[in-house]
Amino acid sequence: MDVKSRNYLLMNRQALERDIKTSYIMDRMISDEVLTLQEEERVKQQNTQKERAAMLINIILTKDNNSYRSFYNALLHEGYRDLAALLQDGIPAVSSGNRKSSMDGMTSHVKTILCEGGVPQRPVVFVTRPKLVDAIKQKLYCLGSDPGWVTVYGMAGCGKTVLTAEALRDHKLLEVYFPGGVHWISVGKQDKAGLLIKLQNLCSRLEHDTTLSQRPPLNIEEAKDRLRLLMLRKYPRSLLILDDIWDSWVLKAFDNQCQVLITSRDRSVTDAVSGNKYEVHVESGLAHEKGLEILSLFVNMKISELPEQANCIVRECKGSPLVISLIGALLRDFPSRWEYYLRQLQNKQFKRIRKSSSYDYEALDEAMSISVEQLNDNYKEYYKDLSILPKDVKVPTKVLCILWDMETEEVEDILQEFVNKSLLFCDRNGKSFHYYLHDLQLDFLTEKNRNQLQELHKNIVNQYKKYYKLNMPVPSQEDCMYWYNFLAYHMAGANMQQELRDLMFSLDWIKAKTELVGPAHLIHEYVEYSSILDQKDGTVRENFQEFLSLNGHLLGRQPFPDIIQLGLCQPETSEVYQQAKLHAQRETGTFYLEWINKKSLKNLYRLVVRPHRDAVYHACFSKDRRRIASCGADKTLQV
Repeated sequence: MDVKSRNYLLMNRQALERDIKTSYIMDRMISDEVLTLQEEERVKQQNTQKERAAMLINIILTKDNNSYRSFYNALLHEGYRDLAALLQDGIPAVSSGNRKSSMDGMTSHVKTILCEGGVPQRPVVFVTRPKLVDAIKQKLYCLGSDPGWVTVYGMAGCGKTVLTAEALRDHKLLEVYFPGGVHWISVGKQDKAGLLIKLQNLCSRLEHDTTLSQRPPLNIEEAKDRLRLLMLRKYPRSLLILDDIWDSWVLKAFDNQCQVLITSRDRSVTDAVSGNKYEVHVESGLAHEKGLEILSLFVNMKISELPEQANCIVRECKGSPLVISLIGALLRDFPSRWEYYLRQLQNKQFKRIRKSSSYDYEALDEAMSISVEQLNDNYKEYYKDLSILPKDVKVPTKVLCILWDMETEEVEDILQEFVNKSLLFCDRNGKSFHYYLHDLQLDFLTEKNRNQLQELHKNIVNQYKKYYKLNMPVPSQEDCMYWYNFLAYHMAGANMQQELRDLMFSLDWIKAKTELVGPAHLIHEYVEYSSILDQKDGTVRENFQEFLSLNGHLLGRQPFPDIIQLGLCQPETSEVYQQAKLHAQRETGTFYLEWINKKSLKNLYRLVVRPHRDAVYHACFSKDRRRIASCGADKTLQV
């Protein structure tokens, strides 16, 4: 380490030891590959906060200039701006002598530019996502020499910051397009006072080697003017990177005709600024193999050596780099806990999955909730209503118009706000819009609002009844399929037992639904909701289930058979027969036949009263052809 840098550390040692908490600072230094896990352990073994800070400084004093820079950047990122300011004048100059580096073929010129610009180094565990990195580079090339904005946006923990930093590790990009250098600022959620501090620090950095030392700007407007002059006169053709932008008003302070790359969860943050605009959407899911690769790097094992729980963990993480990294970091510390962390994921115990990592959040629930907290109160209520949406289902706008009792345009405006903030996804299929949540977002909402789910389900059922009254959706309406597939699901979730029985034991509903989707889904619902449907008497549910099972081969045909006539063929004790007879008596001008010798039908129903709850793998008849045995995925044998 340079003598000057060493002296600054020694001079300010007392203030550093008194104030810093080492855990987060060490995480960043490990990410920068200047501190080892063994050294981290030595620090952790100290008894008090002050002793841990003293041990960390002792270790840094034995290292090189990169350790000083990493420590300085860690102080900035973790909110110790006053302490970082004490070390600022001791930052060692970076030599730009040797052009080539052995690491990744990256030139020392690139290392110098990125280090001086405060660009974060790669995390300890890093896997490439070349398509997204190339997409960011292409948008930066599109800026050319004109002022403009590139927005890298996506949901929490999808890897925006890491991918953006990786895109900058390119000699041609920096030398040809941004010869003035790059300047990285971690912004985050700020009020005006916090933004002013960020601007003051940036101006201080940019003025660092000027002979005339100026006082810090006293307000945001003054800071904006000074930044504009610095970028224009001293750093033309440089790139400003604003990481983690939350509000469009913050961007106005940086709207000074320069080239800016931002990361954000909110796609619309650049709406309030001028200049050319380009976007890169970071999709929420890693490929399964990439997820396994991250886990293998954390636990220092080959992918082929990972335990069987690894595949399940990656699937439960739904492709989120944040969650996989949190789990990987935990497994590095507790290598025998594969089954435990898998169970926590399956049970949605997000609060128990906590670990300091290279991400800005220690837990998934923290990363998710901070996005929701930025919504105004009305929008928070609308977002809470989405807690009851079924998984992996794209919901048409009309369903939410009925839920909120609003016009289509009003609903689309609300939903677009969620889409812009990466809290919801939109599938534009022709003229109609369909919306859906990422699995992790839905899991988070369900867990957060667990005590209110019944009321939320009840609300959507009541809104459906208010809209359709005694009618039913028709196939020409875009919301039709949603209600036929999920109305029973919402009634069960609301514990509306009588309404669910009225629906599921209605020949009108059965006719309309089977005509659209066939009988299989209805049979599944009879099994799924049997505990509710059977509370008074299980016979009625069995009657309807038998009816659909025995007539399934007919109900799948075109033209669709007369369901009342089929019902009249049921035994006279069956609820299906009794409803069919009432319908037939009410109909005028329609001819029905009644079957009078149905006594011999009785034994036909035994096979389908209690069907398997999952796929059937094998079935065979007895030699006398009177019995059939079957077994399946539900691990039961039935005769």
